[in-house]
Amino acid sequence: MEYFKNINNIKYAGVNSENPLSFRYYDPHKEVLGKTMQEHLRLAVCFWHTFCWQGEDAFGRAIFSRTWVGKQDPMERAKDRVLAGFEFINKLGVPFFTFHDRDVSPEGDTLKESLSRLHQMAAVIAREMENGKKRLLWGTANLFTHPRYAAGAATNPNPEVFAYAVAQVKAALDVTHKLKGENYVLWGGREGYDTLFNTDLHRELDQYGRFLSMLVDYKHKIGFKGAFLIEPKPCEPTKHQYDFDSANVFAFLQKYGLQNEFKMNIEANHATLAGHSFAHEVAYAFANNIFGSVDANRGDPQLGWDTDQFPLDLQELTYVMYLILKNGGFKTGGFNFDAKVRRQSIDLEDLFYAHICGIDVLARALLSAANMIENDNLQKFMTDRYQGWGDNLGRDILNNEHTFESLSQYILDNSIEPMPVSGRQELLEFELIRRVLY
Repeated sequence: MEYFKNINNIKYAGVNSENPLSFRYYDPHKEVLGKTMQEHLRLAVCFWHTFCWQGEDAFGRAIFSRTWVGKQDPMERAKDRVLAGFEFINKLGVPFFTFHDRDVSPEGDTLKESLSRLHQMAAVIAREMENGKKRLLWGTANLFTHPRYAAGAATNPNPEVFAYAVAQVKAALDVTHKLKGENYVLWGGREGYDTLFNTDLHRELDQYGRFLSMLVDYKHKIGFKGAFLIEPKPCEPTKHQYDFDSANVFAFLQKYGLQNEFKMNIEANHATLAGHSFAHEVAYAFANNIFGSVDANRGDPQLGWDTDQFPLDLQELTYVMYLILKNGGFKTGGFNFDAKVRRQSIDLEDLFYAHICGIDVLARALLSAANMIENDNLQKFMTDRYQGWGDNLGRDILNNEHTFESLSQYILDNSIEPMPVSGRQELLEFELIRRVLY
Protein backbone atom coordinates (compact mmCIF):
# COMPACT_ATOMS: atom_id res chain seq x y z
CA MET A 1 0.00 0.00 0.00
CA GLU A 2 1.19 3.51 -0.83
CA TYR A 3 0.30 5.99 1.91
CA PHE A 4 1.62 9.17 0.29
CA LYS A 5 0.26 8.86 -3.22
CA ASN A 6 1.28 11.29 -5.96
CA ILE A 7 4.33 12.39 -3.97
CA ASN A 8 7.67 11.40 -5.44
CA ASN A 9 11.07 11.32 -3.79
CA ILE A 10 12.10 14.82 -2.73
CA LYS A 11 15.15 16.00 -4.68
CA TYR A 12 17.53 18.94 -4.58
CA ALA A 13 16.47 21.35 -7.36
CA GLY A 14 18.43 24.53 -6.55
CA VAL A 15 17.56 27.95 -5.21
CA ASN A 16 15.48 28.91 -8.24
CA SER A 17 13.11 25.96 -7.95
CA GLU A 18 9.41 26.86 -7.86
CA ASN A 19 8.44 23.32 -6.81
CA PRO A 20 7.47 23.30 -3.10
CA LEU A 21 8.17 19.56 -3.04
CA SER A 22 11.88 20.05 -3.68
CA PHE A 23 14.92 21.21 -1.77
CA ARG A 24 16.34 24.58 -2.69
CA TYR A 25 19.36 24.56 -0.36
CA TYR A 26 19.72 21.03 0.99
CA ASP A 27 21.92 19.05 -1.35
CA PRO A 28 22.84 15.95 0.69
CA HIS A 29 25.99 15.35 -1.33
CA LYS A 30 27.30 18.94 -1.35
CA GLU A 31 30.58 19.25 0.56
CA VAL A 32 30.86 21.93 3.23
CA LEU A 33 34.10 22.22 5.22
CA GLY A 34 35.18 18.73 4.17
CA LYS A 35 31.91 16.87 4.88
CA THR A 36 28.66 16.50 3.01
CA MET A 37 25.53 18.28 4.16
CA GLN A 38 24.03 14.92 5.04
CA GLU A 39 27.02 14.09 7.24
CA HIS A 40 26.92 17.48 8.98
CA LEU A 41 23.18 17.65 9.68
CA ARG A 42 22.36 13.99 10.41
CA LEU A 43 18.65 14.67 9.94
CA ALA A 44 15.97 12.59 11.64
CA VAL A 45 12.16 12.38 11.51
CA CYS A 46 10.31 11.62 14.73
CA PHE A 47 7.41 9.19 14.91
CA TRP A 48 5.35 10.82 17.67
CA HIS A 49 4.43 14.19 16.15
CA THR A 50 4.62 13.10 12.54
CA PHE A 51 2.71 9.83 12.54
CA CYS A 52 1.02 9.50 15.96
CA TRP A 53 -0.42 12.95 16.60
CA GLN A 54 -3.87 13.34 15.10
CA GLY A 55 -4.34 17.08 15.63
CA GLU A 56 -6.02 16.92 19.02
CA ASP A 57 -5.24 19.60 21.59
CA ALA A 58 -6.49 20.64 25.03
CA PHE A 59 -9.62 22.14 23.50
CA GLY A 60 -10.25 20.08 20.40
CA ARG A 61 -10.48 16.48 19.27
CA ALA A 62 -8.49 14.78 16.50
CA ILE A 63 -8.86 16.51 13.14
CA PHE A 64 -6.43 14.70 10.84
CA SER A 65 -7.58 11.91 8.55
CA ARG A 66 -4.61 9.58 8.21
CA THR A 67 -4.80 6.38 6.20
CA TRP A 68 -2.60 4.54 8.70
CA VAL A 69 -4.98 4.86 11.67
CA GLY A 70 -8.12 3.26 10.30
CA LYS A 71 -7.76 -0.38 11.34
CA GLN A 72 -9.38 -1.60 14.55
CA ASP A 73 -6.70 -4.08 15.57
CA PRO A 74 -3.98 -2.12 17.46
CA MET A 75 -1.11 -4.20 16.08
CA GLU A 76 -2.32 -3.84 12.49
CA ARG A 77 -2.67 -0.11 13.11
CA ALA A 78 0.88 0.03 14.47
CA LYS A 79 2.22 -1.81 11.42
CA ASP A 80 0.45 0.64 9.13
CA ARG A 81 1.96 3.54 11.08
CA VAL A 82 5.47 2.12 10.79
CA LEU A 83 5.08 1.40 7.08
CA ALA A 84 3.71 4.90 6.46
CA GLY A 85 6.55 6.34 8.51
CA PHE A 86 9.24 4.65 6.49
CA GLU A 87 7.57 5.54 3.20
CA PHE A 88 7.64 9.19 4.31
CA ILE A 89 11.25 9.02 5.52
CA ASN A 90 12.36 7.29 2.32
CA LYS A 91 10.62 9.84 0.10
CA LEU A 92 11.98 12.73 2.14
CA GLY A 93 15.46 11.23 1.85
CA VAL A 94 16.72 11.75 5.40
CA PRO A 95 19.01 9.11 6.93
CA PHE A 96 17.61 8.81 10.49
CA PHE A 97 14.42 8.40 12.52
CA THR A 98 13.51 8.48 16.24
CA PHE A 99 10.70 6.94 18.31
CA HIS A 100 9.22 6.25 21.73
CA ASP A 101 8.27 2.64 22.40
CA ARG A 102 4.56 3.51 22.41
CA ASP A 103 4.85 5.37 19.08
CA VAL A 104 5.52 2.15 17.23
CA SER A 105 3.96 -0.46 19.51
CA PRO A 106 0.60 -0.32 21.32
CA GLU A 107 0.27 -0.85 25.06
CA GLY A 108 -1.18 -4.23 25.95
CA ASP A 109 -3.43 -5.29 28.81
CA THR A 110 -0.34 -6.47 30.72
CA LEU A 111 3.32 -5.56 30.72
CA LYS A 112 4.14 -8.97 29.25
CA GLU A 113 1.82 -8.32 26.32
CA SER A 114 3.24 -4.82 25.84
CA LEU A 115 6.81 -6.12 25.70
CA SER A 116 5.84 -8.91 23.30
CA ARG A 117 4.23 -6.40 21.00
CA LEU A 118 7.29 -4.14 21.13
CA HIS A 119 9.61 -6.94 20.07
CA GLN A 120 7.23 -7.94 17.26
CA MET A 121 7.22 -4.37 15.98
CA ALA A 122 11.02 -4.17 16.29
CA ALA A 123 11.23 -6.93 13.68
CA VAL A 124 9.01 -4.90 11.33
CA ILE A 125 11.16 -1.80 11.91
CA ALA A 126 14.38 -3.73 11.31
CA ARG A 127 13.06 -4.94 7.96
CA GLU A 128 12.07 -1.42 6.89
CA MET A 129 15.42 -0.04 8.03
CA GLU A 130 17.22 -2.57 5.90
CA ASN A 131 15.02 -1.94 2.87
CA GLY A 132 15.47 1.82 3.01
CA LYS A 133 19.02 1.86 4.42
CA LYS A 134 17.82 4.00 7.32
CA ARG A 135 19.36 4.34 10.77
CA LEU A 136 17.98 4.87 14.26
CA LEU A 137 19.27 8.13 15.75
CA TRP A 138 17.73 7.27 19.10
CA GLY A 139 15.01 5.36 20.86
CA THR A 140 13.28 6.10 24.14
CA ALA A 141 10.42 4.98 26.39
CA ASN A 142 7.17 6.82 26.97
CA LEU A 143 7.03 7.17 30.77
CA PHE A 144 4.46 9.96 30.84
CA THR A 145 1.23 9.09 28.97
CA HIS A 146 -0.22 6.21 31.00
CA PRO A 147 -2.05 7.15 34.25
CA ARG A 148 0.39 5.00 36.26
CA TYR A 149 2.97 7.74 35.65
CA ALA A 150 0.81 10.62 36.87
CA ALA A 151 3.24 11.14 39.78
CA GLY A 152 6.34 10.37 37.75
CA ALA A 153 8.20 7.20 36.85
CA ALA A 154 11.66 7.04 38.43
CA THR A 155 10.56 9.60 41.03
CA ASN A 156 7.16 8.05 41.76
CA PRO A 157 6.30 7.57 45.46
CA ASN A 158 5.23 3.98 44.68
CA PRO A 159 8.18 1.56 44.28
CA GLU A 160 6.06 -0.68 42.05
CA VAL A 161 5.81 2.15 39.52
CA PHE A 162 9.58 2.63 39.77
CA ALA A 163 10.07 -1.07 39.01
CA TYR A 164 7.53 -0.99 36.15
CA ALA A 165 9.42 1.94 34.61
CA VAL A 166 12.66 -0.04 34.88
CA ALA A 167 11.06 -2.93 32.98
CA GLN A 168 9.74 -0.59 30.28
CA VAL A 169 13.05 1.25 29.82
CA LYS A 170 14.98 -2.04 29.79
CA ALA A 171 12.83 -3.26 26.89
CA ALA A 172 13.13 0.05 25.03
CA LEU A 173 16.91 0.02 25.41
CA ASP A 174 17.05 -3.64 24.34
CA VAL A 175 15.16 -2.76 21.15
CA THR A 176 17.29 0.33 20.54
CA HIS A 177 20.40 -1.83 20.95
CA LYS A 178 19.00 -4.49 18.61
CA LEU A 179 18.26 -1.84 15.97
CA LYS A 180 21.79 -0.43 16.37
CA GLY A 181 20.54 2.89 17.67
CA GLU A 182 23.26 5.51 17.97
CA ASN A 183 21.81 7.02 21.16
CA TYR A 184 19.19 6.40 23.81
CA VAL A 185 17.25 9.40 25.18
CA LEU A 186 15.72 9.93 28.61
CA TRP A 187 13.11 12.65 28.90
CA GLY A 188 11.65 12.90 32.38
CA GLY A 189 8.27 14.12 31.23
CA ARG A 190 6.74 13.78 34.68
CA GLU A 191 9.89 13.59 36.81
CA GLY A 192 9.06 16.67 38.86
CA TYR A 193 6.26 18.03 41.01
CA ASP A 194 3.04 20.00 40.89
CA THR A 195 3.18 21.04 44.55
CA LEU A 196 5.79 20.81 47.28
CA PHE A 197 3.04 20.00 49.80
CA ASN A 198 3.18 16.31 48.82
CA THR A 199 6.76 16.10 47.51
CA ASP A 200 9.91 14.86 49.23
CA LEU A 201 12.55 16.48 47.00
CA HIS A 202 15.51 14.72 48.61
CA ARG A 203 13.93 11.27 48.22
CA GLU A 204 12.76 11.84 44.65
CA LEU A 205 16.12 13.14 43.43
CA ASP A 206 17.86 10.17 45.06
CA GLN A 207 15.40 7.85 43.30
CA TYR A 208 16.14 9.48 39.96
CA GLY A 209 19.87 9.12 40.55
CA ARG A 210 19.42 5.48 41.51
CA PHE A 211 17.32 4.80 38.42
CA LEU A 212 19.95 6.28 36.08
CA SER A 213 22.79 4.49 37.85
CA MET A 214 21.02 1.15 37.42
CA LEU A 215 20.41 1.96 33.76
CA VAL A 216 24.10 2.74 33.21
CA ASP A 217 25.05 -0.59 34.78
CA TYR A 218 22.67 -2.38 32.43
CA LYS A 219 23.99 -0.47 29.41
CA HIS A 220 27.51 -1.70 30.07
CA LYS A 221 26.30 -5.22 30.82
CA ILE A 222 24.63 -5.60 27.40
CA GLY A 223 27.40 -3.75 25.56
CA PHE A 224 25.31 -0.88 24.20
CA LYS A 225 27.83 1.50 22.61
CA GLY A 226 25.47 4.38 21.90
CA ALA A 227 25.37 7.55 23.95
CA PHE A 228 22.87 8.16 26.76
CA LEU A 229 21.18 11.54 26.31
CA ILE A 230 19.05 13.49 28.78
CA GLU A 231 16.60 16.02 27.35
CA PRO A 232 16.16 19.06 29.63
CA LYS A 233 12.78 20.73 30.02
CA PRO A 234 11.68 23.14 32.77
CA CYS A 235 7.95 22.47 33.06
CA GLU A 236 4.82 21.27 31.29
CA PRO A 237 3.25 18.96 32.14
CA THR A 238 4.57 19.35 35.71
CA LYS A 239 4.97 22.69 37.44
CA HIS A 240 8.68 22.03 37.88
CA GLN A 241 10.74 19.24 36.31
CA TYR A 242 14.00 18.00 37.76
CA ASP A 243 15.73 18.21 34.36
CA PHE A 244 15.02 21.97 34.16
CA ASP A 245 17.91 22.95 31.87
CA SER A 246 21.40 21.78 30.90
CA ALA A 247 23.05 23.39 33.92
CA ASN A 248 20.54 21.82 36.30
CA VAL A 249 21.00 18.40 34.72
CA PHE A 250 24.80 18.71 34.77
CA ALA A 251 24.76 19.53 38.49
CA PHE A 252 22.47 16.55 39.10
CA LEU A 253 24.76 14.21 37.15
CA GLN A 254 27.81 15.40 39.09
CA LYS A 255 26.03 14.85 42.40
CA TYR A 256 25.38 11.20 41.52
CA GLY A 257 28.70 10.56 39.77
CA LEU A 258 27.09 10.18 36.33
CA GLN A 259 28.66 13.13 34.50
CA ASN A 260 30.75 10.87 32.27
CA GLU A 261 27.80 8.67 31.29
CA PHE A 262 25.34 11.18 29.85
CA LYS A 263 25.21 13.97 27.27
CA MET A 264 22.40 16.44 26.54
CA ASN A 265 19.68 16.21 23.91
CA ILE A 266 18.92 19.91 23.63
CA GLU A 267 15.54 21.06 22.35
CA ALA A 268 15.21 24.65 21.13
CA ASN A 269 11.67 25.07 22.46
CA HIS A 270 12.62 23.68 25.86
CA ALA A 271 15.53 26.13 26.06
CA THR A 272 13.23 29.11 25.59
CA LEU A 273 10.72 27.73 28.09
CA ALA A 274 13.57 27.68 30.62
CA GLY A 275 14.25 31.36 29.94
CA HIS A 276 17.37 30.72 27.86
CA SER A 277 18.22 31.04 24.22
CA PHE A 278 18.72 27.92 22.13
CA ALA A 279 22.33 29.03 21.58
CA HIS A 280 22.93 29.37 25.33
CA GLU A 281 22.00 25.75 25.98
CA VAL A 282 24.22 24.54 23.14
CA ALA A 283 27.14 26.73 24.26
CA TYR A 284 26.76 25.58 27.89
CA ALA A 285 26.74 21.94 26.83
CA PHE A 286 29.92 22.34 24.81
CA ALA A 287 31.58 24.29 27.63
CA ASN A 288 31.02 21.31 29.93
CA ASN A 289 31.58 18.50 27.41
CA ILE A 290 27.98 17.31 27.60
CA PHE A 291 26.70 18.18 24.11
CA GLY A 292 25.03 15.25 22.40
CA SER A 293 22.15 15.94 20.03
CA VAL A 294 19.48 18.48 19.07
CA ASP A 295 15.71 18.42 18.79
CA ALA A 296 15.14 21.01 16.07
CA ASN A 297 12.02 23.11 16.60
CA ARG A 298 10.93 26.46 17.99
CA GLY A 299 8.27 27.96 20.21
CA ASP A 300 6.00 30.93 19.71
CA PRO A 301 7.18 33.99 21.70
CA GLN A 302 3.55 34.89 22.43
CA LEU A 303 2.73 31.47 23.87
CA GLY A 304 4.17 30.05 27.06
CA TRP A 305 4.08 26.37 26.25
CA ASP A 306 5.75 23.80 24.04
CA THR A 307 4.34 24.55 20.58
CA ASP A 308 6.94 22.41 18.75
CA GLN A 309 6.90 24.40 15.51
CA PHE A 310 9.33 23.72 12.71
CA PRO A 311 12.59 25.73 12.90
CA LEU A 312 12.62 28.87 10.75
CA ASP A 313 14.84 31.42 12.55
CA LEU A 314 17.82 31.50 10.21
CA GLN A 315 19.87 33.92 12.31
CA GLU A 316 19.48 31.84 15.48
CA LEU A 317 20.17 28.58 13.68
CA THR A 318 23.24 30.01 11.95
CA TYR A 319 24.85 30.84 15.28
CA VAL A 320 23.90 27.45 16.76
CA MET A 321 25.38 25.77 13.68
CA TYR A 322 28.51 27.90 14.08
CA LEU A 323 28.90 26.64 17.67
CA ILE A 324 28.42 23.04 16.57
CA LEU A 325 30.95 23.32 13.73
CA LYS A 326 33.47 25.15 15.92
CA ASN A 327 33.31 22.30 18.41
CA GLY A 328 33.82 19.51 15.91
CA GLY A 329 30.23 18.78 14.89
CA PHE A 330 27.96 15.94 15.97
CA LYS A 331 29.58 12.75 17.24
CA THR A 332 26.57 10.45 17.69
CA GLY A 333 23.72 12.97 17.61
CA GLY A 334 22.01 14.96 14.89
CA PHE A 335 19.11 17.29 14.13
CA ASN A 336 15.86 15.51 14.98
CA PHE A 337 12.66 17.23 13.87
CA ASP A 338 10.73 17.15 17.14
CA ALA A 339 8.15 19.35 15.44
CA LYS A 340 4.58 19.10 14.25
CA VAL A 341 2.44 20.75 11.61
CA ARG A 342 -0.21 23.18 12.81
CA ARG A 343 -3.65 21.79 13.60
CA GLN A 344 -5.22 23.32 10.49
CA SER A 345 -2.57 21.77 8.22
CA ILE A 346 -4.65 18.69 7.56
CA ASP A 347 -3.31 17.50 4.18
CA LEU A 348 -0.62 14.83 3.89
CA GLU A 349 1.41 17.17 1.70
CA ASP A 350 1.68 19.54 4.66
CA LEU A 351 3.94 17.01 6.41
CA PHE A 352 6.34 17.25 3.47
CA TYR A 353 6.17 21.05 3.18
CA ALA A 354 7.01 21.43 6.87
CA HIS A 355 9.98 19.09 6.82
CA ILE A 356 11.32 20.40 3.52
CA CYS A 357 11.20 23.96 4.83
CA GLY A 358 12.91 22.99 8.11
CA ILE A 359 15.61 21.05 6.27
CA ASP A 360 16.27 23.89 3.85
CA VAL A 361 16.59 26.38 6.72
CA LEU A 362 19.11 24.10 8.45
CA ALA A 363 21.02 23.75 5.17
CA ARG A 364 21.11 27.54 4.75
CA ALA A 365 22.27 27.87 8.35
CA LEU A 366 25.04 25.35 7.67
CA LEU A 367 26.24 27.33 4.64
CA SER A 368 26.09 30.59 6.60
CA ALA A 369 27.97 29.10 9.57
CA ALA A 370 30.64 27.73 7.25
CA ASN A 371 30.98 31.22 5.79
CA MET A 372 31.46 32.59 9.31
CA ILE A 373 34.15 30.03 10.09
CA GLU A 374 36.02 30.68 6.88
CA ASN A 375 36.06 34.40 7.80
CA ASP A 376 36.06 33.96 11.57
CA ASN A 377 35.98 37.50 12.90
CA LEU A 378 34.05 36.34 15.98
CA GLN A 379 36.92 34.07 16.97
CA LYS A 380 39.46 36.81 16.23
CA PHE A 381 37.63 39.18 18.55
CA MET A 382 37.28 36.48 21.23
CA THR A 383 41.01 35.76 21.07
CA ASP A 384 41.89 39.45 21.38
CA ARG A 385 39.42 39.97 24.24
CA TYR A 386 41.04 37.31 26.42
CA GLN A 387 44.65 37.81 25.31
CA GLY A 388 45.64 39.18 28.74
CA TRP A 389 45.37 35.66 30.16
CA GLY A 390 48.33 34.70 27.97
CA ASP A 391 50.53 37.47 29.39
CA ASN A 392 52.64 37.22 32.55
CA LEU A 393 49.96 38.17 35.09
CA GLY A 394 47.27 36.02 33.48
CA ARG A 395 49.56 32.98 33.25
CA ASP A 396 50.65 33.38 36.87
CA ILE A 397 47.01 33.45 38.04
CA LEU A 398 46.14 30.39 35.96
CA ASN A 399 49.20 28.55 37.30
CA ASN A 400 48.11 29.26 40.91
CA GLU A 401 51.21 31.33 41.56
CA HIS A 402 49.24 34.08 43.28
CA THR A 403 47.16 34.31 46.45
CA PHE A 404 44.54 36.90 47.33
CA GLU A 405 47.20 38.78 49.26
CA SER A 406 49.85 38.70 46.53
CA LEU A 407 47.43 39.78 43.81
CA SER A 408 46.23 42.66 45.95
CA GLN A 409 49.82 43.72 46.59
CA TYR A 410 50.67 43.41 42.87
CA ILE A 411 47.93 45.86 41.92
CA LEU A 412 49.00 48.29 44.64
CA ASP A 413 52.73 48.07 43.85
CA ASN A 414 52.22 48.68 40.14
CA SER A 415 49.53 51.36 40.53
CA ILE A 416 47.28 49.54 38.08
CA GLU A 417 43.93 51.18 37.28
CA PRO A 418 42.18 49.01 34.62
CA MET A 419 39.83 50.77 32.23
CA PRO A 420 36.79 49.23 30.51
CA VAL A 421 37.16 47.97 26.94
CA SER A 422 34.30 47.90 24.44
CA GLY A 423 32.55 44.58 24.07
CA ARG A 424 31.52 45.62 20.54
CA GLN A 425 28.24 43.73 20.78
CA GLU A 426 26.60 45.65 17.95
CA LEU A 427 29.56 45.05 15.63
CA LEU A 428 29.55 41.35 16.42
CA GLU A 429 25.80 41.10 15.87
CA PHE A 430 26.32 42.75 12.50
CA GLU A 431 29.13 40.28 11.78
CA LEU A 432 26.64 37.44 12.26
CA ILE A 433 23.92 39.09 10.19
CA ARG A 434 26.19 39.90 7.26
CA ARG A 435 27.36 36.30 7.05
CA VAL A 436 23.82 34.88 7.02
CA LEU A 437 22.92 33.79 3.48
CA TYR A 438 19.35 35.06 3.12
